[in-house]
Formats: sequence, C-alpha cells, structure tokens
Amino acid sequence: MTLDTLSKGKSARIQSVGGEGALRRRLLDMGLTPGTKVTLHKVAPMGDPLELELRGYSLTLRKEDAAKIALSEEAGETDAR
Repeated sequence: MTLDTLSKGKSARIQSVGGEGALRRRLLDMGLTPGTKVTLHKVAPMGDPLELELRGYSLTLRKEDAAKIALSEEAGETDAR
C-alpha cells in the first residue's frame, strides 16, 4: 500500500520512502521518514494534492510523490480529534 491509496481519515505508518536523489531527500527532509504515523485529512476536488498530518503539522503533497511512499496500515486507526 502506498500513501496515494490511503483513504481519507485513515492513518498508517511509513514503511519506506522511494524516489531518487533530490526528490527522496526532500521527502525525508519534510519528515516523511520510516516509522512516522501519517493521517490523510483532505483530498483536493480533482484528487491532487493530498493534505496529510504528521509530527503535529499539516503537509500538502502531490499524489505523484505520495505514490513513492510505502505504508504499513494500522488496522482500525483513525484520527480521533
């Protein structure tokens, strides 16, 4: 499962970050590191970009970049705020 396929309101942990060179480095610098819990909050009307919450802040990410991030789903986990 990749970040671009996560359902709205669901949470998962990042398993690995793909991509190469500057793109991978940028994703890691934004806090998208293995083991981090991410929650998908919003999806733009046309499906791109995605609004995520991780590490206490919101992050908007293109669907194309989200597809490079592998997840391990946390069963039954949703944002309870």
